[in-house]
Amino acid sequence: MWSRNRSEGFVDRVTDYFAGRNLQVATMHGKETVLGPLLADALGVVVHRVHGFDTDAFGTFTGEVERLGDALAAARAKCHRALDLTGGDLAVASEGSFGPHPVAGFLPSHEELVVLVDRKQSLEITAREFTTTTNYASATVTSPEELRSFAANAQFPAHSLILRPERDAADGIVKGLSSWEALHAAFEELQRGSREVWVETDMRAMHNPTRMDVLRKATLRLIEKVSIACPTCETPGFDAVGIERGLPCSTCSHPTRSVLSYTYVCQRCSFTLDVRHPHGKTAEDPRHCDRCNP
Repeated sequence: MWSRNRSEGFVDRVTDYFAGRNLQVATMHGKETVLGPLLADALGVVVHRVHGFDTDAFGTFTGEVERLGDALAAARAKCHRALDLTGGDLAVASEGSFGPHPVAGFLPSHEELVVLVDRKQSLEITAREFTTTTNYASATVTSPEELRSFAANAQFPAHSLILRPERDAADGIVKGLSSWEALHAAFEELQRGSREVWVETDMRAMHNPTRMDVLRKATLRLIEKVSIACPTCETPGFDAVGIERGLPCSTCSHPTRSVLSYTYVCQRCSFTLDVRHPHGKTAEDPRHCDRCNP
C-alpha cells in the first residue's frame, strides 16, 4: 500500500479501505488513462470507466451546457451519478477551471479538482492543482495567417482547437480540430458567413496534453491525501480543513501572511489536530514581511 511518512501524530499507513474494490471513473474525455494507472497502483483498486456516461450534461467549456454550481459541486455530482448508474460505491471525477490568474490577470490559469467519493465508508476526499502552465487562449482571427499564428502559440496540432462563427455562438461550433487540413477547412467554411472567426483552445482532457499533465499532478495530490490516516481511527483522508496565517518575521517578529499552522480534522471521528510550523519554518524571511518590506 502506497504511503507517505508523516510526523506530528500522523499515522504513516492507510488500512485496507480500497484494495480490490471497483473504482468508477466518471469521464467521457479519456481521463481514465491518467487517473486509472495512478489510483490502481496507489490504492489497489480495479478501475472502470463508466460507459455511456455523458459528463457534458454537467457543463461544457464551450457553453452549450452551463455548469451549475462550482467545480466541486460538478465533480461531486459526476461521482454520484456514476455510482447511481453502476450500482458501485467508489468513484472518482475531475473538473477543470480556466481563466485569468486571480492576481496576475494577464496570465491564464488552470485549476484541476479531483474528487474521490466512497459511499461505503461515507468519505469524500478532494485535491486541487493550480497552475499557470496552460495553453488556454482564444481570439478573433480574420485570415489564415492569423489562424496559423494562434495555432502555433497554442501548441497545435498536439493540442486541439475549436472554431465557431463568433464568441459565445451556440451554433456552428467545430470541436476537436487536430490537423492543419481540418483546421483550414473549418476556417474557410465559417468565413463564408463572416470575415471574422472565433478560435479557442480545446480544453477537454483528451484533446489537451498539458491539461492531462495537470490532472496527473492533481491525482498525485489526491493519493497523498488519501494516504494520510487519522491518528485515532485510521480513516483515510485526514485532511487540513483550516489554516492560520501569521508566521512571525525573523527580523521584527511582526506576523506575516505566511502559514503558522494547519488544522486537520477526521471525517469519521472528528478528531482534530493543530500542526504548527507545517513547512518546517518557525520564522519568515523579512522579504515577505509587510512591515519590513511594505
